[in-house]
Amino acid sequence: MSTPQNLGFIGLGIMGTPMAGHLAKAGHRLFVHTRSKPRAEIVESGATVCASAREVAQRADVVFLMLPDTPDVQKVLFGESGVAEGLTKGKTVVDMSSISPIETKAFAERIRALGCDYLDAPVSGGEVGAKAASLTIMVGGEPAVFERVKPLFELMGKNITLVGGNGDGQTCKVANQIIVALNIAAVGEALVFASKAGADPAKVRQALMGGFAASRILEVHGERMIKRTFNPGFRIRLHQKDLSLALAGARALGVALPQTAGAAQLMQACAANGFEELDHSATVRALEIMAKHAVAPDPAA
Repeated sequence: MSTPQNLGFIGLGIMGTPMAGHLAKAGHRLFVHTRSKPRAEIVESGATVCASAREVAQRADVVFLMLPDTPDVQKVLFGESGVAEGLTKGKTVVDMSSISPIETKAFAERIRALGCDYLDAPVSGGEVGAKAASLTIMVGGEPAVFERVKPLFELMGKNITLVGGNGDGQTCKVANQIIVALNIAAVGEALVFASKAGADPAKVRQALMGGFAASRILEVHGERMIKRTFNPGFRIRLHQKDLSLALAGARALGVALPQTAGAAQLMQACAANGFEELDHSATVRALEIMAKHAVAPDPAA
């Protein structure tokens, strides 16, 4: 390992906790802050729990953020006792949240005005990828800053790409979420159709995995739909937020995203029925409600 660094991590949820853990495991000195009580594994890793985001920024040279939405990032960066209050020239802020590309450009400009560097580096891979350090990381920022931070990214992910300037990482993540949402909807429709027609959805999925319809979504989320394992790896509520970013961006760009709009409505139907905290594979429940037929019975039924 290279020389241990002073690293900050703000946002220790389902994704942030294992990501921060990989940094600590590699021997870096970790300073953390989160709204709720940090999980035991972070404290046991030797991380220092800070009272505020400002304190994290004061004590760390590189500050990572992993937060739910754009307003959360804005508050942590520029609110009272926020990161900006603790920064000094030469430090780096790395936002790994999935937020608005437009707002990201504005955040980056404000951080750079303080004499610091900024990367937007949203991730894909969910809780499984975070725990396995196999996340896909899509980065926007200056090449020299990217190269300096890349060894830290490599502790958390495998497929790490500098997409372009600030905001381009977030744009790439929105594109990723469009593809994932449409694939979840497609797998859901296929399995609802097959199941209601009387075929065994598990065997249908097995057959499809050997053909051109095979995909990671069919493999992982198709199995979730059949086994009814909807405990969240990535919540419908958060995917709704990402699709809202896609549709808002499309409106600003004059781009039509009709299939994305349809997937967003399926997720809205799930939220209306109380499923917003379930894994996004549970989007199939909206299709099941319309079909009056579940892909498979719930284990408790």
